[in-house]
Amino acid sequence: MTKNTGAQGRSEQHKRHPSVLDNFKPLLLDVAVPLGSYYLLKEAFGMSVFAALAWSSVVPALRTVWSLVRERRTNGLAGLILVVNVVSLLLSFVSGDPRLMLAKDSGISSTVAIGILVSVRLGKPMMTAGMKPFLIKGDAAKEAAWERLMTGEAAASAAFRRKEKVFSVVWGVALFAECVARVVGAYTVPVDTMVWLGTVVMIGTVAVAMVVSGGLAVAPMEGMLAAEVEAGADRAQPEVAVAA
Repeated sequence: MTKNTGAQGRSEQHKRHPSVLDNFKPLLLDVAVPLGSYYLLKEAFGMSVFAALAWSSVVPALRTVWSLVRERRTNGLAGLILVVNVVSLLLSFVSGDPRLMLAKDSGISSTVAIGILVSVRLGKPMMTAGMKPFLIKGDAAKEAAWERLMTGEAAASAAFRRKEKVFSVVWGVALFAECVARVVGAYTVPVDTMVWLGTVVMIGTVAVAMVVSGGLAVAPMEGMLAAEVEAGADRAQPEVAVAA
């Protein structure tokens, strides 16, 4: 009986104090594993693009089905990665014209961008899953403050949710702009130049999106999160005093 109680206590404590790994787990499973497996299968094991994409779709497909069947909800990140892989599989049949081959690479960016923007419209910004771990850093107090801000219990909830949407909008717009730039470049810039320029455009887009989203969303959200942590501590003190 004592052992079971102890195990249950540790379980409850683990839920209240999630580790950094717990916070990053959805991001790792839904994004890092399928993307990493694609490059591993393609580069290390010499699989074709089609085969690598197909096998790397297994995890997001299983995660999506599991969420629908067991949790009665959709898994946004896993679903998006699955859609991206399916689009990439379809585009992998396109061949012949070297400029068309360069342009089709932008299909992934456009699919991700549209998915992100649609998620904002639906009120469930998809980029939140990637941003949250960097803000709360496995801190239980920040986790609790985050939940209060997201559920409307905190005074700054409305402003916090707006910034959450801004973060995803910035990334969605940036990726869509990258898609347009690469398509235009594929048909206007010499092929040999566009081969390496496409990578430069992608890296530049990510860098700009990080800076802009950091200034417009992440920094203000960090401030609101810190203020809510302090407010939560202040609310807890009178309760402790009364109990004493």
